[in-house]
Amino acid sequence: MGAGAVRKPVPATLIPGDGIGPEIVEAVLQMLAAVGAPFVWERREAGMAGVETAGDPLPAETLESIRRTGLALKGPLTTPVGGGFRSINVRLREEFQLYANVRPSRTMVPGGRFDDIDIVLIRENLEGFYVGVEHYIPIDGDPHAVAIGSGLNTRAGSRRIAQFAFDYAVRTGRKKVTIVHKANILKALTGLFLETARTVGEGYADRIKMDERIVDACAMQLVLNPWQFDVIVTTNLFGDILSDLIAGLIGGLGMAPGANIGEKAAIFEAVHGSAPDIAGKGVANPVAVALAACLMLDHVGCGDQAARLRNALELALKSDGVRTRDLGGTATTSQLVNAVLLRLKD
Repeated sequence: MGAGAVRKPVPATLIPGDGIGPEIVEAVLQMLAAVGAPFVWERREAGMAGVETAGDPLPAETLESIRRTGLALKGPLTTPVGGGFRSINVRLREEFQLYANVRPSRTMVPGGRFDDIDIVLIRENLEGFYVGVEHYIPIDGDPHAVAIGSGLNTRAGSRRIAQFAFDYAVRTGRKKVTIVHKANILKALTGLFLETARTVGEGYADRIKMDERIVDACAMQLVLNPWQFDVIVTTNLFGDILSDLIAGLIGGLGMAPGANIGEKAAIFEAVHGSAPDIAGKGVANPVAVALAACLMLDHVGCGDQAARLRNALELALKSDGVRTRDLGGTATTSQLVNAVLLRLKD
């Protein structure tokens, strides 16, 4: 769609989040307004704000909003300690069957240990050890003497995430998909995943190169030679760990956006925490939420606006050197926002 085209408004749910969430989300709303993003926001609470207003970190009206819009942008959330509350992110993924977690990592701040990183990790989001099937076995009066956790991978779930990964690679012009597993030890649990993903990959042999790595070897090779990787597809637990490792290659979680995609809904987020220690000080890094918003723009067919915002972010960080302290700079949140807005006017 051309830059001058009129876009139909897109209803979307906005969850500001906890800690630094509200201030970095507000910063990103300024950037989105500057590129003419089509979103019409329904503001809803979750996390500690949800507990305060509704007694639940994931209030019913927030779920209803996402169910209605099928689209959400959220800041970092805090799951209250105690009270029996489950992880908010896990609840959202289960509620809306957000089976694909997409974590792109690309160098925007040069001069670190690694430059020119451009890796996309695609993680199965609903199965594996994160199904939370756990229990204790008491022995000799100790009620927690033995802890047991069970993982669960299905052929259908493995096929779905593998197809998503290979389709993503084709759609975005990628060249290779690496299947990451632990089938040498977890022969059934991740062996099924590996076998199924291989079969899917064979159907793309004329378009996408396929290879595979054992997860521990993959972790080592990501540090030794990350440039050999393009798209990685893996199971829930391994994806959680490796995506943070990859974020470390580009400057940390402050540069890492995430997309959670399902058949009927998609939620975009900063994957870092709520950082309550710096909340309200005006020094938080909004880049992860901004990049998540770019993924959201891509998702609704506004790729030109996403490209403009990504380019402005990169110019502000790289060419102008306006960086928050987690990126080695001294800029405040508002100074970084202003630098991005100036670039968007160019």
